[in-house]
Formats: sequence, C-alpha cells, structure tokens
Amino acid sequence: MDPKEHYKAGYAALIGEPNVGKSTLLNALLKQKISIVANKPQTTRQRVLGIASAESYQIVFLDTPGIIEPKYMLQREMMKHSCRALEEADVIVALADAYNEGKLPDVVQSALAPFVRKKPILLVLNKIDLLENPAIEHLVQKQIETGIYDGVLPLSALKKKNVDTLEQALVHLMPEHPPYYPEDIASEHPERFFAAEFIREKIFEKFSEEIPYATAVDIREFKERETGKTYINADIVVERDSQKGILIGKNGLALKTLGQSARKEIELFLQHPVFLELHVTVRKGWRDNPAMMQRFGYRVEEGKKS
Repeated sequence: MDPKEHYKAGYAALIGEPNVGKSTLLNALLKQKISIVANKPQTTRQRVLGIASAESYQIVFLDTPGIIEPKYMLQREMMKHSCRALEEADVIVALADAYNEGKLPDVVQSALAPFVRKKPILLVLNKIDLLENPAIEHLVQKQIETGIYDGVLPLSALKKKNVDTLEQALVHLMPEHPPYYPEDIASEHPERFFAAEFIREKIFEKFSEEIPYATAVDIREFKERETGKTYINADIVVERDSQKGILIGKNGLALKTLGQSARKEIELFLQHPVFLELHVTVRKGWRDNPAMMQRFGYRVEEGKKS
C-alpha cells in the first residue's frame, strides 16, 4: 500500500487583528519558535510560512500581518500579504480575542466576507485562560449561531490549551494531497530571514513609541562556518537621525544590549554560536519608498504606488 494514500495536505491562513495571538499560535502549533512575538501590535510584517508534518498529513500555516486600515505603503503591502494568504488557503483560521467577547473587528470581517461559504473557516477564540468556563461556553454558542463558521474552537495559544484540537480540526478539513514540502523542514524561509526577524523582535521589546515601526533590518552578510561562529552583519534602518540616536544610546549601550539579546535568540534558533555585528543607518521615508522596501525584503507589486 502506498504510504501516502489518503494523505492530507493543504494551506491554513491565520488571520485576525494585530496582537490577537496569531504568531504565538503558530509557534505553539509547530512546537518551535519561527514567528516573532511582542506585546505590541503589527509585529508581523510579512507572511511567515510554517510547516507541520506528520505521518498522514502536512499543514502549511501562513501567519499574516494583523488586519488594519493601512496608512502608508509598508502597511498597504502588509495587507496585500494577508489578502494573498486568504486567497491561497484551503482553510482559514480567524482569531478573535475571547476576552473581547470573541467578535471579529469590522475590518477583519470585511476581509473574510468574500470567502464565507466558499472555503472552510474556523473561528478560534483565543486567550480563554482569562475567562471562566461558563463565559467561554456562552461565547462559543453565540458564534456558532451566526452560521458563518465551520467550527468554533476556544483555546489559549499562550498556555497551549486546545492547540492539538485545532490541529486535528484542520486535518479533517484539508484535502487529500501529497505533501507540498519535505517533511523534515519547518519553514521555506532562509535562515537569514529569521535572523532579521529576531533582531526586529528585540527592537519591539526594548524600544517604545515610533521606533519599532520605523525600523527595518537588512542582513548585509550571513556567513556560515564549518567551525567557529556564524558571522552575521546587519543594518538596522530608521527614518530619522533622532531614532538612530535612541537605538545606539549613550556610549553605544542600547545597541550593545540589543545585540546581545538578539544574538541569544538567533543562536537558540540556529543551534549554533553566532557573531552578530549591528549598525544603525538612516533612510528617510523608507516605508513609502518601493525600491527601499524591496531592498529590505518586502514584496512590492511593480508599478503600484498604493
């Protein structure tokens, strides 16, 4: 008998408003960290692809930027990532905050509307660790009665509660198909992508106000060595000289602390010692400049200014 007979494989898009827990859920589903997490919204800027493989199935998860009304080009491109993921997905997983009555914001509902009854949609009520059981049961029943969803699942991504139940629900809804990716990898992204992402994560953790949102990370060099440390040279790009000064800090202390923290995260991911060299550069208006955005790894549709 063919070991791949009746094998299931497909794409699952994770969507929701910023800070609803999509990246935390993806990491919990994959049982390893590939998507950065911070207590600020809009941490994820690009579609992050994670792969969960088992003997009889493969689920390719698409972690997307939080759905918002975009204000500048970078945000508009972020929303295109989310829309593209919805179109490509076999199953859509919409995350709502259980603590906020489990209702999807209007902007998320609008993004979801074209796919209702055309694709399976699971509503995940995240952060149930903040609620009592009777309240959770009431929220689930209320959302089931809308008739929009193919399933309503309460879970806590942070506490990893009911995450396995979600995975099995997704397997049930996936089509029969051979695996899309080798079964021994967790993502299609190269290691340098994750190095940049972990540096960005530490910027979100350590700086406030506009600094994280005005920042991009450009990996200039990524040299793997058979012996010794992997060498990574990265530019942290900001829009103003004042932001550069804040990132560097007095006597370079802020940048040094950032580098130490990012290096530890990258080493944990790579399972290999790293020498990380960081520099801060100013590129005014990069978030509205297509050429700069492409240079920093953000996909921009040619000929489009908005």
